[in-house]
Amino acid sequence: MTAYDAIVLAGGAAKRLGGVDKPSVSVGGRALLDRVLGVCRDAGRTVVVGGRRATARPVVWAREEPPGGGPLAALGAGVRQVEAQAVLVLSADLPFLGERTVRQLIGTLGTSGREAALLTDAGGRDQPLVAAYRTEALRRELALLATEYGSLTGLPLRLLTQELDLARIDAEPLASFDCDTWADVSAARARIREHGNVLDEWITAVKDELGIDLDVDTGVLLDLARDAAHGVARPAAPLTTFLVGYAAAQAGNGGPEAVAEAARKAVALAARWAEEAEAANPEPGPAKPSKPVDQDQADAG
Repeated sequence: MTAYDAIVLAGGAAKRLGGVDKPSVSVGGRALLDRVLGVCRDAGRTVVVGGRRATARPVVWAREEPPGGGPLAALGAGVRQVEAQAVLVLSADLPFLGERTVRQLIGTLGTSGREAALLTDAGGRDQPLVAAYRTEALRRELALLATEYGSLTGLPLRLLTQELDLARIDAEPLASFDCDTWADVSAARARIREHGNVLDEWITAVKDELGIDLDVDTGVLLDLARDAAHGVARPAAPLTTFLVGYAAAQAGNGGPEAVAEAARKAVALAARWAEEAEAANPEPGPAKPSKPVDQDQADAG
């Protein structure tokens, strides 16, 4: 994948949220800003434009002058800190943006020869703050706009892409969903708790909270927990998965392969326990038919 830096815009007045610090609003137990920082963890340098705050990983801070000067002024401040030839630009309020979309944006920029690759939402609208740009092209357009209008402060975002050679990517569902209102925040919080989303969201949140960057087959671990619960005892399920993780860490690299190998051994052990339990407590079978009594023997008795 093309090497890139990232700019995350985390300023703005958040008027429709009553002026709260929107990037710090929690969705799924994580600040919106941290959720966005998580999907661009491969960036060589990540520049956050806005007021300093605690973040889940180290970033470079920048601030537009004057503060609150709008997205183009913020981009102008951020791009001065960029070193790579490609830059990913994101707003800090995208709770459902995934790493797959980020890779698609960066990959398209690298292979298309265009000056930018940006997401389009379900309505066909361009999303300049969910996009990848060639750094020099972005700097050029910002400089031209500053010259034409005298300043970047207060300029509408749509001016940025008018003269750029663009590649457009259809967004995955919800990839460009942003939290502008409390209704949006409530919808996002409800969405991550839906059956099809809650497990992945929880695992991602736990890994971020614990500082773990590890992709494992959660299906294998869930199957192991089920086998331990059914073949041994219910409390064995969480304890067994913990011990598998501990064994993987002790194995040396603690990577996905180590987790898979430890899980394989534990699954086999649980199966042996289940077999022994079945042997000790066989299912009752059909009653055996009575042996016919020999009538002569009966008379003799």
